[in-house]
Amino acid sequence: MPSAHWLSRIALVCAFSLLAACGGGGGGGSTGGSGTTTPAPPARPTQAEASRFLAQATFGANDADISAVTSSGYSDWINAQMALPLGPTHLSQMDTRLTALQATNPNASLNANHFYETFYNQAVTAPDQLRQRVKFALSEIFVTSLSASNINVRTNASFYDMLGKNAFGNFRTLLQDVTYHPAMGQYLTYLANQKENASTGRNPDENYAREVMQLFTIDIYELNADGTLKTDLFGKTTPTYSTADIQGLAKVFTGLSWYHPTPTNSTFFGGSRDASSYTRAMIGYPNYHSVSEKTFLGTTIPASATPNVDGDLTIAIDTLFNHPNVGPFISKQLIQRLVTSNPSPDYIRRVAAVFNNNGSGVRGDMGAVIRAILLDTEARTASSDPDYGKLREPVIRLTHFLRSFEVTSTSGNWSIGSTSAQTSLNQSPLTSPSVFNFFRPGYIPPNTSIGGRNKVAPEMQISDEVSTAAYVNLMMSAINTGFSSGDVKSAYTKELAVASDATALTERMNLLLFAGLMSDTLKTKIVTAVNTVTIPASGTTAQVDAAKLNRVKLAVLLSMASPEYVAQR
Repeated sequence: MPSAHWLSRIALVCAFSLLAACGGGGGGGSTGGSGTTTPAPPARPTQAEASRFLAQATFGANDADISAVTSSGYSDWINAQMALPLGPTHLSQMDTRLTALQATNPNASLNANHFYETFYNQAVTAPDQLRQRVKFALSEIFVTSLSASNINVRTNASFYDMLGKNAFGNFRTLLQDVTYHPAMGQYLTYLANQKENASTGRNPDENYAREVMQLFTIDIYELNADGTLKTDLFGKTTPTYSTADIQGLAKVFTGLSWYHPTPTNSTFFGGSRDASSYTRAMIGYPNYHSVSEKTFLGTTIPASATPNVDGDLTIAIDTLFNHPNVGPFISKQLIQRLVTSNPSPDYIRRVAAVFNNNGSGVRGDMGAVIRAILLDTEARTASSDPDYGKLREPVIRLTHFLRSFEVTSTSGNWSIGSTSAQTSLNQSPLTSPSVFNFFRPGYIPPNTSIGGRNKVAPEMQISDEVSTAAYVNLMMSAINTGFSSGDVKSAYTKELAVASDATALTERMNLLLFAGLMSDTLKTKIVTAVNTVTIPASGTTAQVDAAKLNRVKLAVLLSMASPEYVAQR
């Protein structure tokens, strides 16, 4: 096994190399794209093409999925994925874990680490990889967070399950389920939001009213169908909403609070909490819902003597869902999460057109949108444009390693734990520091060539000197000894089979991690480095096996720490 000192020196070199590249390199997207409907891509992709597709559509390519894609083609693989039934929920897996913990410690309770266990379990082993990957993408648009100490971890797990359930459904249903979920109600402070009171000067909480427009549906400026900003003759943009719109919409989001089979004024404020209320949709409490006129986004709900929580919410959700900005706004963000940071306007327009009409007159068909994103020519063509692609976010790099090298958990617990610290990955799933996610879709890293080309690189918002070096150190440890005292680790069985041949070993890295796009320069460097670890010609079996394992671990580390890998092409 490689010594800590030996691997540490390699990790240090890798970190400096990676940091230098990330500080000034590209992380953007394509500048081209056809203005016509995209034809279906070839039915039978190569192994390298399949690996590249899987980097966009799953948590990382492995041999089994590469074989499945090359056998069936992209479209049929997507069909098969979308036809898979929902698997075990994160909530049910966490509850099972709690039962096991309480068998030996009756006072045991759940925390964020138990959610992370279920996340990595499903991200690595679940067969419905496309749903898993889209669910994660949605969690970075519709953000709630385990970092919010006031939200029960089971509530957040239930929210994540809800995103997965809606991954291929209709956007309107997704928006409604997000709005009614107690995790979002708590996170954006409209759970137990009360109607206005003129005598006390109380006004409804405006937090969700603002963010549901700005972040979840219509953005802050009017957009063209291709996601570009609408401007007037003087180049001026038009805001999508005003302060008055926020105030009007805030009245709609009054009177929602905890589920209870027999709701009362007390249960509105959280009294006599029903056990299922942490994970069930919020319900309307008419006594606390505004009955005054509500005007927003060109829609007016007249004043009424009778409060109608669900009816008003239906009107508001319909209004947001049908706004022309939603298609390009959501389509662009999903493209950014899956394919490329800077999609061309034509790419956005094509996908937004599918959002607006799936071909059968249905608006908001998420399954059709995901299909359009992944099968678009701009997604399926490996562009030579240096601005094409995206920076792989840290969690995706880790899951890629776990899947590609068939990492297993002996206990079945997948105890990887938090990686949120800047001295770790600077990111853990469902643990954003704010509703604005770990990084903003329009983030331009300062003092870089990316900014000089007016491109964005969202994931670079959580990349700096400390986190870059920490990533390499974490991967060094994961590759060498695994997680949780070796409970979560790879046997590298398939890599060991070719470890004697440095070129073959490097080509395996090329297929699994680089989708066949590794440069000749990097190949030469890895082959040269691997060959410095000699396999003793007359050594014992243990010595030969140790040398082969060292060669494999070195190849994996050098690959995953390279700037070429970190940039998804």
